Amino acid sequence: MLLQMVEEHPAEAFVRYGLALEYANQGRNGEALEQFAKLLEQNPAYTAGYQMSAQLLLRLGRLEEAKQHLEKGIAAARAEGNAKAEGEMQQMLEEAGEF
Repeated sequence: MLLQMVEEHPAEAFVRYGLALEYANQGRNGEALEQFAKLLEQNPAYTAGYQMSAQLLLRLGRLEEAKQHLEKGIAAARAEGNAKAEGEMQQMLEEAGEF
């Protein structure tokens, strides 16, 4: 159903985000990362996309990529005035540095 919704509304950020999360929940990590990439390309201010893609990358052991996503997400959150998302991603970035 989500895939059909994305096909019908490819620029709708929330729908693409939901599809990426569903793929991640199913263990379809490559497809999830592909959807996160499309989401962030079309909607660079969508901070949840950075955060969740970074979490997936961390689970996959792709530390440097995760850090890059977090840094971009922190910048996007700061630009949007989203202190909560900025703080959460800053904490994730600090924890990632401990690996």
